[in-house]
Amino acid sequence: MGKQRLALWLGQLLLCGTPEAPCGECSNCRHAMDLTHPDLVWVFPRPRKDDQADAAPDEVAANLAEAVSERREALGLYAAPPGTDGIFVSGVRSLVREAIKPPSVARRRVVVVGDAEQMARTEDAAEAANAFLKLLEEPPAHLTIILTSSEPGALLPTIRSRVVSIRAGRLSDAEVRALLSRPEVSAFLDRVDKDSLDLRVGRAGGAPGSLLSATSLAAARENAQRILAAASGSRGAQLRVSLAQGASGARGSYSDTLDELTRLLRDRVATSLDAGDGAAARRMARGIPAVERAKVRAAGNTHPGLLTAQLVRELAGMS
Repeated sequence: MGKQRLALWLGQLLLCGTPEAPCGECSNCRHAMDLTHPDLVWVFPRPRKDDQADAAPDEVAANLAEAVSERREALGLYAAPPGTDGIFVSGVRSLVREAIKPPSVARRRVVVVGDAEQMARTEDAAEAANAFLKLLEEPPAHLTIILTSSEPGALLPTIRSRVVSIRAGRLSDAEVRALLSRPEVSAFLDRVDKDSLDLRVGRAGGAPGSLLSATSLAAARENAQRILAAASGSRGAQLRVSLAQGASGARGSYSDTLDELTRLLRDRVATSLDAGDGAAARRMARGIPAVERAKVRAAGNTHPGLLTAQLVRELAGMS
């Protein structure tokens, strides 16, 4: 939906030194909008090779600065990070070091942590979280920390208990249409697909960022089709599709699968209604609440394989 963009805008608001903050004209605003403000630190998941456990903080910070530059050059358009990316221990150490520095040019310092739940998905999650927790418990007076997450339930309870939660709702179709109509956004999406504006608005479902992950969403769609097919298959087929869902570290991609499964069921409901088959439409519709319940459980620490095993049993009851 643009949660990290909102967080960066809040950073600009906090750094702006005018009564009309954010004015968009002062040097603080201009540098914040250009992602070059020395007092605005943006951290997000990176591949393990960019964040080795024994890497020096300067090296981690340089790799992250390069990644921020790439996002800036792409006009802030980027796909969601894969589940293998993370905010590892060395990244957290670098974050803490940057956070406690006194402001350089503004009156305060702002740290934005994107996809913060991926700090808790790594094998060194406890060490990373504990290092970050000390910063949350006793932040310097000049510091504001903003976390964004698509799976807040995956954040460690010790972190959740120390932040104020604000839910970012999905955008309206009119807002998505306005965004996707911008020439730079349309040109970027043309590299991913050749769909019409109307089709893109429908596919976005209020979350235009999902369109930037078309490749991963295609995989999620195929996975959703396998789960639905297994629900009407043998017990062995249901077991195989459950085991294929991987470990809890793949919760991000699994959530995409569940979203696609909801869309798939809704499409089949519409197709059945168009064909005048009300009974089939009702069977498909009964599966949607089961998927929505699985989404809630997926936001926590439940293993995707266990979730799928329960879900296919519920979907099997549709027939």
